[in-house]
Amino acid sequence: MNAIKSLISDQWNALATLNIRSLLLQGTNLGLIVTSALIVWKTLILFTGSESPIVVVLSGSMEPGFYRGDILFLYMSSKPVRTGEIVVFNLEGRDIPIVHRAIKVHEQDDAGNINILTKGDNNDHDDRAGMLYNDGLKWLERDHIMGRAVG
Repeated sequence: MNAIKSLISDQWNALATLNIRSLLLQGTNLGLIVTSALIVWKTLILFTGSESPIVVVLSGSMEPGFYRGDILFLYMSSKPVRTGEIVVFNLEGRDIPIVHRAIKVHEQDDAGNINILTKGDNNDHDDRAGMLYNDGLKWLERDHIMGRAVG
């Protein structure tokens, strides 16, 4: 406990020795870094058409194609999703997006309305049978899709 108090005291003393100009410079630099990161993120959203252009694989359901910790770049085009494509989708009431392969796609009309059934490559059953979808949801719709994995 004394070590923590000593560390905090040392840090406070180091800050106290800085003049106001140095503190303002440090604050401005931090602000510029955060602002730059936000600009890059918003630019990626604009160019990819996806609300989350970069996602991280969090489970082993897509092994051996994708492993936990893999980073995926997403793109959302106006073209309909096709069977075999890797899609990232988000379901109502869930905070974490899911990365799975589209195994069946049903196009309803020329307006681009589609129904999609997905499955993890490492799973035995599709996401309906695996009870991954919310109650009453049999197919994913375009609104559920965040993007397609492109890299």
